[in-house]
Amino acid sequence: MLDTRLAGQNVLVTGGAGNIGAAIGRAFAAQGARVAIHYLAHDSPAPTGSGWAHVTPAADEAHRLAGRLGDGSFAVSADLSEPDAPARLVETVAARLGSINVLVNNAAHCESPDTVDTLTHGSLERHYRVNAIAPALLTAEVARLRRGDDPLCVVNITTDAARAFPGQTGYGTSKAALEALTRSTALDLASQGIRVNAVAPGPVQTGWIGADVIDKVTAIVPLGRVGEPDDIADAVVFLASHQARWITGQVLQVAGGHAL
Repeated sequence: MLDTRLAGQNVLVTGGAGNIGAAIGRAFAAQGARVAIHYLAHDSPAPTGSGWAHVTPAADEAHRLAGRLGDGSFAVSADLSEPDAPARLVETVAARLGSINVLVNNAAHCESPDTVDTLTHGSLERHYRVNAIAPALLTAEVARLRRGDDPLCVVNITTDAARAFPGQTGYGTSKAALEALTRSTALDLASQGIRVNAVAPGPVQTGWIGADVIDKVTAIVPLGRVGEPDDIADAVVFLASHQARWITGQVLQVAGGHAL
């Protein structure tokens, strides 16, 4: 990129304390942006016998990352499964930074098991609250609080499981809803000069791919390796950059050819 024009801009990254979110925050900071790192202060208790969590590390990781990013970057907590949390989060960040120029909806919720025969109303609701409803409300809030014609764009993080992925029914369908949201909000906000796009990662090593299955996962990726968080972060920065100024409503699959 010759000139991303991101220097001095204000970026909110949800679920930004670790893994892909942290890589996104570092990538924007490297472009001279100030980054608000959202994190979940504590998880709600999981149902007995199941494993699930919002995909956000602990508070100390978020604050350490924000300190390393410097230049006005900071960490802020919110439980995005709560109905009023998106509005409070955006207002808090805007009050501190003055405006939000880039919103990255990266925070996610996933559960295991997540198959058709294990679905419950509660599990579906938890997935959709964080993975679809919160991004919709966050997008609406940043648009509402935009100052004049300040630059503003949104990048949603989905997954290639949104196409089809056995065993991830609630997660995959909630991310498919996020992809539909990307297209609908891009059309609704285009007249205001606000762009909305998405990045759909494939298998990315965030600690979940163990040594015992790495070869199996690698074998299903045409480019011959699993992804790294920086692969996703670079795509997000591109979509937020001046180089992508005429791109909106798109879902960019960053997956090494997986699930084409």
